[in-house]
Amino acid sequence: MLALINKIKYLLRETWSGLRRGGWMNWAAISTVMVLLFLFGICVQTSWQLDALLEHFGTQLEVSVYLEPETEGREIQPLVAELPYVEAVRLVPKEEAWPNLLRELGITDVTAATEQLEGNPLVDELKVVATDLQQISWLMNRIESLPGIDRAVHLNEATDRFGQIQQSLNGVSIVVTVVLSLTAIAVITTTLNLIAIARRNELEIMQLVGATKTWIVLPFMLHGIIFGTVGAGLALVLMWALRMAIAQILTTQTGFLQFLTEGLTLTPIQLHLLPVIVVTLGITIGMVGSLFAIRRVAML
Repeated sequence: MLALINKIKYLLRETWSGLRRGGWMNWAAISTVMVLLFLFGICVQTSWQLDALLEHFGTQLEVSVYLEPETEGREIQPLVAELPYVEAVRLVPKEEAWPNLLRELGITDVTAATEQLEGNPLVDELKVVATDLQQISWLMNRIESLPGIDRAVHLNEATDRFGQIQQSLNGVSIVVTVVLSLTAIAVITTTLNLIAIARRNELEIMQLVGATKTWIVLPFMLHGIIFGTVGAGLALVLMWALRMAIAQILTTQTGFLQFLTEGLTLTPIQLHLLPVIVVTLGITIGMVGSLFAIRRVAML
């Protein structure tokens, strides 16, 4: 037991000595890992949020139906309500929608705005709640075939656009992760090589007094693990701060932005899984950089 304690003390002492020799190069390695893991974590988090948002969009069974300018909603509402797969139809008259729109835009003088535009530019709108998500496309085509209907809009269009954004984001995140991972490994390897060169005499003396290769290279392996772990910790702090700042901004929003906020919320499992993924990647990168550096140490 005492021998094990002495070995651990030796390992920690040699690791600390190497870190002191590294100087500002330690920060270069840690900051490189931090930037990599921060961008990687943001990409993973955003991908999860887009998945949740797509699912959130998919649960919306409401179709917005816009009428032609000369058509009144109360005339079309009964016709739409009789269609199959229609659960409810709510009329939003243009007289009601116009003041609400001006209020959201921060315009308080409704009369002046109306006169400036020479009348209310909006049209009556029907909010149609469907009973089956799979039948919404058919229902939209059926509604648009009715007289007096301009167009029917469902959030599927937004869903398709978010899906395209997610695919692009996944591709970019893979490229960024690979490039920055190679950069981080190179920086860690260079840092440990410089430490090894600075301690060359000490390492030669350790070999002469009987120290094995394993105990010579273990501190360098621990260096890489420390670089990866500290970089991951700093990246998680930055991600948490960014997430809190965005959440604070979005919680004050209403309407569609509030809808987006609900869809972008991470699950408790994801909140616990993300740090595990980031730290694991950080340790892996640190160990890979250490392995490359160990080859140089073994040749000293």
